[in-house]
Amino acid sequence: MKRALLTVLTVLAMLPALAWAAPVHIGSKQFTESVILGELARLNAQQAGVDARHQRELGGTSILWSALQHGAIDAYPEYTGTLTHELLRDVAPDADIPALREKLKPLGIGITDTLGFSDTYAIGMQENRAAQLHISRISDLAMHPELRFGFSNEFMDRTDGWPGVRQRYGLAQTQVRGLDHTLSYRAVASGAVDAIDLYSTDAEIPYYHLRTLNDDRHYFPRYEAVFLYRLELEQSAPAFIAALRKLGGRIDVSSMQRMNAEVKLGGMKESDVAARFLSISPVGGDGGFWQRLWQRTAEHVTLVALSLGMAVLLGIPLGILSARWKRAGQLVIGVTGILQTVPSLAMFVFMIPLLGIGTWPAAAALFLYSLLPIVRNTHAGLIDIPLELRESAAALGLPGSVRLRRVELPMATRSILAGIKTAAVINVGTATLAALIGAGGYGQPILTGIRLDNIGLILEGAVPAAVLALLVQGLFEGVERWLTPRGLRLEARQ
Repeated sequence: MKRALLTVLTVLAMLPALAWAAPVHIGSKQFTESVILGELARLNAQQAGVDARHQRELGGTSILWSALQHGAIDAYPEYTGTLTHELLRDVAPDADIPALREKLKPLGIGITDTLGFSDTYAIGMQENRAAQLHISRISDLAMHPELRFGFSNEFMDRTDGWPGVRQRYGLAQTQVRGLDHTLSYRAVASGAVDAIDLYSTDAEIPYYHLRTLNDDRHYFPRYEAVFLYRLELEQSAPAFIAALRKLGGRIDVSSMQRMNAEVKLGGMKESDVAARFLSISPVGGDGGFWQRLWQRTAEHVTLVALSLGMAVLLGIPLGILSARWKRAGQLVIGVTGILQTVPSLAMFVFMIPLLGIGTWPAAAALFLYSLLPIVRNTHAGLIDIPLELRESAAALGLPGSVRLRRVELPMATRSILAGIKTAAVINVGTATLAALIGAGGYGQPILTGIRLDNIGLILEGAVPAAVLALLVQGLFEGVERWLTPRGLRLEARQ
């Protein structure tokens, strides 16, 4: 008895150590600099003996902030200007890091000292176009309302982005489009737009010969690069926090811009660039094309299979319910129809507070999108059965459950399977967005390819996704032929 009690006490004493045995998860946003900073944190932590994992390209600020607050990740690189203008309330625009530290503490979040550089927003134009129009300051844009702007989607909605710039400078431009930040450089270089938003450390600024317009009314705050982390790690993982703090003050503007250029323009891997900056050997690799393809295929098929399986288990009974009871059916189809109208990215973000990031929240979001075609087709298949056939089955004295199983569902099989097939094919495409919340799949190389302007990486995800959609469609057509009663198949042929 004493020995058993001693064992229990030993296990309880080891719980903090067992909790720390779990890896620390570092997130990064969907742009190159954030990914590089994430790799710097990962490699520096591993050098300190910490099992650190980097979950890359998890979308924008809102996704990373929500994931940090809910414990889905443990740390990520952020900027002080984003904290003062976007994430925290009742904070002075010029609040320094000690003030931000006090404001973040009640939220259970810590902040490191500055990493050594500020990556502020700016507005840029091609040098020759700006010279032609004599534009050197943001205020000069007010004299050219005909100019076309192409701003990153996040900049379009941020309080420290386009709405504030327009108000501060009195800009009247109406041709303003939201673009992916990486693609905006190609847009301004091709002349599709006249001005875009920049990050001051972007490698593309000199590459595309852009002029950074002077913020003459001092609208943009300083965006000092920092790491945010969960405060509980100061007790559970002090070595990791120490590794993060060691990066403080080590990265100046020129170093960051050079690392961005090595990745974006030189084609180097973020891990190699980070390792060279830290003067260490690169750790690990991606295993080559076929290994990456196999991994992404397994992740993508898992997402589709999980979400579709759950949708079939719930969707068919809901379709039966809708066909049997008209009022309930209207409500069910209405609710599933509303779910279908929610934007995909928004649905994924909604899942983070409930399920964190990764496979399960992505599968849950895809499950909700799969319900409508399955419910609607099950409902349509059952109510389209000729009335005389249902009356004949009832006249034979068959119980309702037997009629459903032996007559109605077999006759509705083709419609039900068509709904499942539609949901499966849609899921294959929608699942590419799951990479934005760390679920991997074919969306990961697509997102990375867009960020790096690498057509090969985009095709590495897009082509297998298209092939998988065709395979899924062919598979369900075969299942449909197999499950449809022979008499109904012959009738369909005639």
